[in-house]
Amino acid sequence: MIRSLWRNWQPVAPGTTPFDPWLLLAAVCLVLTGFVMITSASMDVAAERYGGAFFFSIRHGVFMAMALVTAIVVSRVPVSVWHRYGPHLLLIGALLLVVVLIPGIGREVNGSRRWIGLGPVNLQASELAKCFMVLYLSGYLVRRLSEVRNGWGGVIKPTLPLGLLVCLLILEPDYGAAVVLMGTVMGMIFLGGMRFGQFLLVVGIASALTALLAIAQPYRLERLRSFQDPWADPFGAGYQLSQAQIAFGRGDWFGTGLGNSVQKLFYLPEAHTDFVFSVLAEEFGLVGALLVVGLYVVLVTRIFLIGRQAEKQKAFFMAYCCYGFGFIFAGQALINIGVNVGALPTKGLTLPLLSYGGSSLLVCAAMIAIVQRIDYELKCQRFGAGSGKQKAGGKQRRRSTQKEQPA
Repeated sequence: MIRSLWRNWQPVAPGTTPFDPWLLLAAVCLVLTGFVMITSASMDVAAERYGGAFFFSIRHGVFMAMALVTAIVVSRVPVSVWHRYGPHLLLIGALLLVVVLIPGIGREVNGSRRWIGLGPVNLQASELAKCFMVLYLSGYLVRRLSEVRNGWGGVIKPTLPLGLLVCLLILEPDYGAAVVLMGTVMGMIFLGGMRFGQFLLVVGIASALTALLAIAQPYRLERLRSFQDPWADPFGAGYQLSQAQIAFGRGDWFGTGLGNSVQKLFYLPEAHTDFVFSVLAEEFGLVGALLVVGLYVVLVTRIFLIGRQAEKQKAFFMAYCCYGFGFIFAGQALINIGVNVGALPTKGLTLPLLSYGGSSLLVCAAMIAIVQRIDYELKCQRFGAGSGKQKAGGKQRRRSTQKEQPA
């Protein structure tokens, strides 16, 4: 299998790698950092709940192995397959979100029904739905690009499946995933050529709906109030934000050292998932936190640059896929980090590639693998075409030389 994989990823030109090395390096660094921080943040909780300090570490190690296999398999799938089956995948994503809401099948944790129980593991359907929506919308933009650029018809049509997915996410409820999905779709349509005036109007409508959803439920309204001043109720509604701020304050510039966090000792809730960035900032300080932010900047920048290259080569489906995945990584990272530093109300979103969670890690690995496959096929188009021209030129020169030789 390894030999077959290596043959499939031979360099497409001298001095050229078949994958983007900076994207791969950033992703690997984030995953390894996540494993270290999950181990550090979860040991006391795991020992208390499950009798073993490395319970979450072992499970996440298994998830990492599964993510590696997923990335290898997905990277071997031609991009045309995702283009062809985008609508089918979107339907599967919507059905999974419906299944989550069925009592007895969907598992409820902390008041939210977001997971489908599959024996010892849980599948978070929203992660797949976001990825599948990007694949579907990329194909739609290729098919209806002129409609998107010239009128409202092409803009309104993709909002129908988007509205369905958002409604299902709100019913779970998973408000954070709904916000990320809406932002991703709007960003993709805008980059697809939507008029700027239309874009501003759509953003205004989406912002109004988002604000309405935020105050529609009492617990969300309470989060907004506590976000304004978490220290007004540090042991109630503002508990999570106040504890996260304490973690950042203790970290100072260079942190307290790996494993020396105090906030992870049952003070900071969900320390190995939603607030793992706060534990990282406490143990490695502002410098360590900024290095992680830098890794996300590299990751998202490389994804968008690959998308830009695809657009230059007129491979629009590939371009929109990259843009969509880039928006997902950027949006989710910004929201999670914003919550951790107290710049946003608590949302319950994981930090991509770094937080504990099998579904998130597997889907992130699949998205990066698709982007790497796109980069590989783009290089094949560029250098393959160039080598083809060189071969044709060489054959023509040989024929002309033969004609010039005397009989």
